[in-house]
Amino acid sequence: MRSKKAKNQALSGVLLFSNCSRKELDHIASLLTEVEVDAGKVLAREGDAGREFCVILEGKASVSIGGKEIAVLGPGDFFGEMALLDQGPRVATVKAVTPMELAVLSPTEFSTLIEENPAVARKVLRVMASRLRAAEKAPTH
Repeated sequence: MRSKKAKNQALSGVLLFSNCSRKELDHIASLLTEVEVDAGKVLAREGDAGREFCVILEGKASVSIGGKEIAVLGPGDFFGEMALLDQGPRVATVKAVTPMELAVLSPTEFSTLIEENPAVARKVLRVMASRLRAAEKAPTH
């Protein structure tokens, strides 16, 4: 288990939480559950209902869509942010390439966070909107 300081440091490097204060990061860190996974474990499967948001603390994961690898994620990267909002189907498969440590936020924990700290919700939604705009402008093949 990471110390509170180490979790906060990891969270401060996550784009989704980049506009949050130290106090807000403390609150987010208190809600996260740390999970260790083995290499080869599928963390999210394309088309399956999404639930959790994950921040990679250690290790690497492969992201694929339609069986084609599109990215490799590492410490500070995250996935599943849309699942916190709608629990809709995953748009990609994420698989652990190495043993990993994840910080996981469930929809229940996210609801607690936004109910207790609406300023965090606004900051997170701003970042998500920015990412969505960037994705809409990206060329398609």
